[in-house]
Amino acid sequence: MAPTAPPERREFVHPDASHAKKKVPSAYGIQPISAFYWFLAAGLVSAWFAPIQDCDETFNYWEPTHYLSHGYGLQTWEYSPDFAIRSWLYIGLHAIVGNVRRLLPQSTKVGEFYFIRFGLALGCALCQTILFMVTSTTLNSRIGIFFLVATVLSPGNFHASTAFLPSSFAMYMATLGAAAFMNWRGGLRTSLGMFWFAVAGIFGWPFAAALCAPYLFEEAILAIFSDKAACFAAVIRVGRGAASAFVLLFADLMINLFFYKKVEIVTWNIVKYNIFSSTGGPELYGTEPWTFYFKNLVLNFNIWFILGLLALPLFILQKIISPSAQGVKSGLRTVVFIAPFYMWLAIFTSQPHKEERFMYPAYPFLALNASISLHIILTALGNSDPKTLVGKIPAKLKLGVVGLVMLLSLNIAVARVYGIYTAYSAPMKIYSPLWNSAEGQEAVGQAEDSVCFAKEWYRFPSSYFLPRDMHAKFVRSEFRGLLPGEFSEADTGFGVWSGTWMPTNGMNGHNEEDLGKYTDLRFCPFLVDTQYPERTDPLPPNEPDYIADNVNWDIVRCEPFLDAASTHLLARVLWIPDVSFIPDKFKRKWGRHCLLERKQPGVLAEK
Repeated sequence: MAPTAPPERREFVHPDASHAKKKVPSAYGIQPISAFYWFLAAGLVSAWFAPIQDCDETFNYWEPTHYLSHGYGLQTWEYSPDFAIRSWLYIGLHAIVGNVRRLLPQSTKVGEFYFIRFGLALGCALCQTILFMVTSTTLNSRIGIFFLVATVLSPGNFHASTAFLPSSFAMYMATLGAAAFMNWRGGLRTSLGMFWFAVAGIFGWPFAAALCAPYLFEEAILAIFSDKAACFAAVIRVGRGAASAFVLLFADLMINLFFYKKVEIVTWNIVKYNIFSSTGGPELYGTEPWTFYFKNLVLNFNIWFILGLLALPLFILQKIISPSAQGVKSGLRTVVFIAPFYMWLAIFTSQPHKEERFMYPAYPFLALNASISLHIILTALGNSDPKTLVGKIPAKLKLGVVGLVMLLSLNIAVARVYGIYTAYSAPMKIYSPLWNSAEGQEAVGQAEDSVCFAKEWYRFPSSYFLPRDMHAKFVRSEFRGLLPGEFSEADTGFGVWSGTWMPTNGMNGHNEEDLGKYTDLRFCPFLVDTQYPERTDPLPPNEPDYIADNVNWDIVRCEPFLDAASTHLLARVLWIPDVSFIPDKFKRKWGRHCLLERKQPGVLAEK
């Protein structure tokens, strides 16, 4: 019998580095979760500190939301069933978020206000993170990082990220739409991209859907130069996207049918008023020169706006100097990515009526353009060939110049944001004495009281800052346009929120004054006014200095408020410290924004 072989000895051997599983490098310059934290942090800063800059935000969005949640609020003509150019679906979504806060402990109306803002910050951060991820994987991880920096550090994002405005909502959805169109991994997402742009246009602002045009143009070009099967697939994708838009439109119609009690296609009503109106349309509310948006975007994005404008010229120059081997398709895609910002800026620059918020939907595209420009510039500066002019410049010098420019941009952005907060945050602070104090003392005033507004009516931050059942009223000033009315609080027995469908009085689309919107000053227990000590011009007859009238009014609370008319342009747009070595003409001039209480002998003494 043959001897058996000894059993094989098995020993553990650590795998050699050459046999180990190779670590796949990340497609991101920083991980998406870290990017999300940065986007969210910027949004939360905006939610907590950003003043309301546009009275449209108060009267057209916060007030109807307050009405849905609390049963009363101010009503603009746009919500009259005779005009119906505002969607209740958009309002209702935000009212739901606010009502979630009411279910939590220690709920207040001010808490609801900020809870809605925090929700907007979260939604905005999620959308921005998705575009960051797609930009990093589709274009370049460095472009993704630049997009993050351009967005987070811009005063424009501080304004837009948590503004309760359809243009901000359209910005969120356009961000998702762009990400869907840009991401070709796993197949084209034309239907999904069209869906998000349809949400932007139907639930938000109709004109934002136009940002979809460059991507659809790309789809058409590719279909034309493809075979029949690819062309048919493109038609199917576009058809699905269009079908989703009709579903969204029907959902919006049904919600507005419930509130207005009649069939209204709000999206069409907005377009009809702004483009086909025979009564003057939005131009009734002022016009601006063609330079308006260029100045505004320089303030809100500084160097990033310049880079955004340079994206197409730099890309063409790069293709001429160093053409790549990626072909026409790659070049077409890049042009499509940078086209929406140029298109949007051109369209709205040509319109006579201009407002800062009209640019909000294009902010992600501006940041994307600027990021592509900076990537092209740094790629060119990174050339170390000593035969070229750029290659002869020392690397440390190039790095120092780029770093200095970015640091300057950061400082300007911070000065802009802090300057806005310190200058215009007073209207968010003066109403706290109307609420019970932390020490348990009685609040000033009673629930049935009203707070009146004269020349400062447009600074009212919303009824969320007033205690339950305390109403905002208007006394006549020099303003001769149409002020908001009030939603009807009548109990008709035909369901809730009857103020959304009941006939209104004194509403018109011509911005014509209605005397029925005013309250007699004698019936105002509280009044809000602003005083500007630096001004020496005589005050108009209907706008006296109520703060100085200590015979009839007591000051409850005052907060500093920038006197823009008396302050130098540089100090208006940026925060400038009040230090001795700065010339007086460049220092900020201040007024004070105050809550006043009518003097009532006996009542004050009792308090």
